[in-house]
Amino acid sequence: MNGWVVLLWSFVAALVLIIGGIFGSLVVMGRISLFPEAVPTASPAPVETGVVDVTYSVMILNASPDEGLDEQMRDVLINNGWAADVVFATDSASQDFSTTTVYYVADEDELAAIGLANLIGGAQVEQSDFYTDLNDTGAKQLTVVIGLDRATTAPETPADTPAP
Repeated sequence: MNGWVVLLWSFVAALVLIIGGIFGSLVVMGRISLFPEAVPTASPAPVETGVVDVTYSVMILNASPDEGLDEQMRDVLINNGWAADVVFATDSASQDFSTTTVYYVADEDELAAIGLANLIGGAQVEQSDFYTDLNDTGAKQLTVVIGLDRATTAPETPADTPAP
């Protein structure tokens, strides 16, 4: 019986040495880290909420096929504190602008543009100097282009004609 005990202990010793060797080689190869570093967590970037600044003049262009959206938005702005003489509403030359967008010119106008976009219901905000020439007063101005996302009717499409 003494021989079986020695054989059992030799198997246990061999097993411990094999497992220890595998573990040691994994540590040396870098597959296992004994003291892992803390994983940096991604923190969300702060979202700019903007500020509603009624000192800006606002030009509203209706670039959708629906009539009167520019006047409705003008009324919303006037009801939220803008003076009637600094909010200008008119139809755009185009009627297929896809997304309602608030445009601003200078970097310092961005927060006011974001505030205006939030006020009118989540419009996009972009920096562009395209509408600068339309500002003949020289005052700070934001431009709202009403797109098809606010339209209740779809734009007219030409009828398909069969090929001859």
